[in-house]
Order: sequence, then C-alpha cells, then structure tokens
Amino acid sequence: MDLGQDRRGVDMGPSAIRYARLEDAIEELGYPVTDLGNAGVPIPELIESDESVRHLDAVRSVCEEVSGRAGAVVSEGLFPIFLGGDHSISIGTVSGVAGSSGGRTGVIWLDAHADFNLPETSPSGNIHGMPLATLAGMGPADLVEIGGPGASVRPEDIVLIGLRSVDLEERNLLREAGVRAYTMKEIDAYGVARVVRQAMKYLSHVDRVHLSFDLDVLDPEIAPGVGTPVRGGLTYREAHLVMELINEADVVTSLDVVEVNPILDVRNGTASLAVELVGSLLGRRIIDLPV
Repeated sequence: MDLGQDRRGVDMGPSAIRYARLEDAIEELGYPVTDLGNAGVPIPELIESDESVRHLDAVRSVCEEVSGRAGAVVSEGLFPIFLGGDHSISIGTVSGVAGSSGGRTGVIWLDAHADFNLPETSPSGNIHGMPLATLAGMGPADLVEIGGPGASVRPEDIVLIGLRSVDLEERNLLREAGVRAYTMKEIDAYGVARVVRQAMKYLSHVDRVHLSFDLDVLDPEIAPGVGTPVRGGLTYREAHLVMELINEADVVTSLDVVEVNPILDVRNGTASLAVELVGSLLGRRIIDLPV
C-alpha cells in the first residue's frame, strides 16, 4: 500500500521484508509459514483523485479486500502478519481481525506519530495520518465502516507507545477519546520495560491484542528506511526489549509491520531489523534458560 501518503517507494516494503528472510526467520522458530501474497493496489499516478482526503476511494477498496482476507485467516485460528506499505493498510488489517473474532480487540500502536488525525485536522489529507482515528470510529464514514458498522476498536482499548511527533489537533482528539499514550518522555523517564508492562496491564481486559508496528518508532540512526523519520526514537536494544516483553505477556494475536521504504534505506538494513524484531516478538531468545 502506498496510497496513504505521497512519498513513493513504500510499496516495495513487503518485498524488502521478504528479501530479508522473514519466512526463514519464522520457520527457524518452529512455526510453519504460508505467504498469501499481495493485495491488489492501484498505481497512484493512474488514479484520478479530487477528494480532500487523498485517494479515499482507492484506499477504501484495498482495505476492504485486506479486511476480508484478514478476517478469513483469523477465523482459521492462525496468526496473521501483515506487511506494509504505509500505515493506512491497518484500517483493513485491524477491522478484519476485530470484526471476525468476537469479543474485544485491543491495539498496541508502536509509532512516532499518533495517526489520529481527521480529514478536517490533517495538514496533508494523507490517510496514513488517520488510520487509528478511523479504527476508533472517528474517520471518514467510508473507511470507518470497513469490516462492519461503527468503530472497529474502542478508544479505551488502544495504547500508543513511542510518540514524539503529534499535531496539536491530534493531542486534543486523543485526550477527548481517552486513548492511552506513552511518549518518548515516559520511556526516557521510567524506562521502556515499565512502560510496556503498564501497557500490558492496561489491556488485560481485552480478548486479543493486535500489534501495529511502524518502523519509524525506531530512531532513524538504526532505521533510516522510513518515509517520516523523527529523531529520538527507540534504540536497537529498547526495540528488542519491547518485543521480548510483549512476547512474554503472550497476548498478541496479529501483527502489522509497516512503513518500510527501501528507496530511503541503506543496504536493506531497516527491513532486516524489522525481521529481527518480529523474531523477538515470536519468541526468539538470546539464550534458552531452564524452566
């Protein structure tokens, strides 16, 4: 998916992650893997778009497809990993996961940005800055209703971690909606382990948790291949610790890996780091200690 923003190259993110041996890394942990291929995404230059929200109809069409495929996978009791592409794809992934499983779905959103804009507050009109608000029932109606009427997740079932670039209007929207958010200030002040454990405790009431992992939550010195880098992000070890602690909590049932842009990367290092971190989330350990 590269329709939710205006910087080309992020459409090659899934290929870069595959090239970095994601499937092999998962199989080495003992899990069988089936690659279901790519969703059909039109080329942005071939789309006529005069909407205030850029490429709204095309994004809706792609997310509807992804939502249906996500729901089918979850209904089979499998663990889906969705590769992006820009973060607007999560409108499809989360709505599909939440709509097909019954009960309440919580979301952990690892991101430098809140992605909680509305069309009237967005400076750019790019949908990759709106998916979380949309999933909480506050975005364009055509997108909110993907996967079923109403919000896909409740605002009180959302936790944001790693924020350091939030628009003024987004701050107000987050506060009014009651979304739990941890900025890099909290991580610096209290340590990433405490923040993650608090987040896990906060979501202990939900039936399942979807982790949406935007690579720009990492510091651009270790993850340069993203479209909207912001200095001061998670370090290499902090990022692994986040994934290791979430793995220990044993609550995540689906995953997005988004915003990898190989055009901006160095020797595919950001995609390779993404694969490492998925491994940590799925249980890879430095050393196996006796129980």
